[in-house]
Amino acid sequence: MDSIRVKNKIFVKYIDNTQIEKAVANLAQRINEDYKGKEVVFLVILNGAFMFAADLLKCINIESKVSFVKLSSYNGMKSEGQVRQLIGLNENLKDCNVIIIEDIVDSGKSMTNVLSLLNETEVASVDICSLIFKPKAFRGNFVVKYFGFEITNEFIVGYGLDIDGYARTLKDIYQLKE
Repeated sequence: MDSIRVKNKIFVKYIDNTQIEKAVANLAQRINEDYKGKEVVFLVILNGAFMFAADLLKCINIESKVSFVKLSSYNGMKSEGQVRQLIGLNENLKDCNVIIIEDIVDSGKSMTNVLSLLNETEVASVDICSLIFKPKAFRGNFVVKYFGFEITNEFIVGYGLDIDGYARTLKDIYQLKE
């Protein structure tokens, strides 16, 4: 399946599942090495990061816990410019090493919101692990230490990424065909 139709838009295969699996394994290996001997709390950003997080966490072999927050900033294919917290942070993270797991970092608004929440909790450290990073769209003031793919500003779906909730369950990532 090299192209699909979602919400009356055509998407073409962009990143194959085999490439995704390799990137995820590589990210997990780096995290395992960097955090060897340390305890980590993985903070998964829902809904988009659920597939990436599940695959990544299966490869993690350090002492860790997992927690979740749910944010929303998109309506269809457009960012609303405002980040809403739909399920909040309810875990005590004081003095914890936190790794945020995100599906995609584009403008950085959602991540800036999460980082400000974490600053209030006095965490020991925070790193960001994102499957996709869009440096040309990025306007944040933070570093994405771990990322699987750096892409330009295309709209993509699949492997957790969606358009109005559709296409999340695809095993590959598809790009909007212009």
